[in-house]
Amino acid sequence: MSQVTALIGLGNPGAEYDATRHNAGFWLIDAIARSAHTELRPEKKFLGLYAKARIGDHELHLLNPTTFMNRSGAAVAALTQFFKLAPENLLVAHDELDLPPGQGRYKTGGGHGGHNGLRDIISALGNQKQFHRIRIGIGHPGEARQVTNYVLGRPGKAEQEAIDRTLDECQATLPLVLEGDWAKAMNRLHSVK
Repeated sequence: MSQVTALIGLGNPGAEYDATRHNAGFWLIDAIARSAHTELRPEKKFLGLYAKARIGDHELHLLNPTTFMNRSGAAVAALTQFFKLAPENLLVAHDELDLPPGQGRYKTGGGHGGHNGLRDIISALGNQKQFHRIRIGIGHPGEARQVTNYVLGRPGKAEQEAIDRTLDECQATLPLVLEGDWAKAMNRLHSVK
């Protein structure tokens, strides 16, 4: 499997969206940047907030697109073209309705599952789907027509604590991913209840 060299968080820019469930991907990239003692800064050519980070022996590109969720692909395409990255070099962190808060899953390839950020990235990469994902569970409101308000809403205290624990586990397993030990990373992250 190809080396992961870029971590991309999905979310919406602006203070009104900062604490909403749809920004779980941003939260992970923010946490990784803090742990790596680096700061995400506006970078016009990547249409987002960008930083370089060192984790162990690995140098990583960190990016939170500021294009809004539905246009995330433009930022991802700009980053991949500039650094000549393949889809297999990308790890995209995003909120996941199909997992409860407190659960996270690694996945490689597959469709967008109705996630507009993933849909736009797949399209921007020329329909290449073989990028890696970190799916951060946020739960489901129960009815499809409630999804938009739900993902753009703020989690309750217990829910936020569960999501934060998932973000911690994602960070804890990241060195394994960077070493290419996906089986061990998945085993650890996927066994958290």
